[in-house]
Amino acid sequence: MLRSPLSESDAVTPDALVLDLEDGLAPELKDEGREAAAAVLGRREAWVRVSGHGTPAWDADLRAVGSAAGLQGIVLAETASAAQVEATAERVPAGTRIVALIESAIGLERALSIASHPATFRLAFGSGDFRRDTGMADDPVVLSWPRARLVVASAAAGIPAPIDGPCLGSPTDALAAARHALAMGMTGKLVLRDDHLAPLHEGLSPTTDAIRDAIRILDGPVHGDGSYAPARARAELLLERAAAFGLAAAR
Repeated sequence: MLRSPLSESDAVTPDALVLDLEDGLAPELKDEGREAAAAVLGRREAWVRVSGHGTPAWDADLRAVGSAAGLQGIVLAETASAAQVEATAERVPAGTRIVALIESAIGLERALSIASHPATFRLAFGSGDFRRDTGMADDPVVLSWPRARLVVASAAAGIPAPIDGPCLGSPTDALAAARHALAMGMTGKLVLRDDHLAPLHEGLSPTTDAIRDAIRILDGPVHGDGSYAPARARAELLLERAAAFGLAAAR
């Protein structure tokens, strides 16, 4: 959930904080973690990743944080159906945003129905668990297909583009991963390391050259046969994103 490239004087911060009650906690620390998350939500706003639907941990997670004042939204681990989104939405205040984390083959196959549920705010790609479930390699080309499926499902459902999974490599690897995610049509990325924030902001943002090209396309002549319409639509979308990130003035 990251955005614009920053100058040296700017602070590099994530767009959202996610408190992890799922894989980020050892089983023996779950209760302590829930208490800590509830305390944090009493002081500030944050998202919370909860355990997979139907497990005792899912129930306990939602009892601990579902009504907390600072809850910005739920990241639902191991989402495998729209029914799981529905059940989670019933446990939190009406209108609470839910990011459905797709981490399995069955979740990917049901991505459109999950994305189409009214409580689903966005999809996110749990790439590590997805690879474990399917046996796919950690390779951008290999994982392009599931990423594309999530992008298409999100577009078809009319929700924002999906959030990509985290990068576990170096900051240089994070920059390359962010650029690949953006090329795939994703517009956010989960982050585990502070030193990945700056390269992910850079990689997910429209470049100066891309902004310049988009302005050139929109300021150029309009072709009467409509063949130029896709390029103009992409240019408009890029400038909208750049303006939202503070990189370009609204035209």
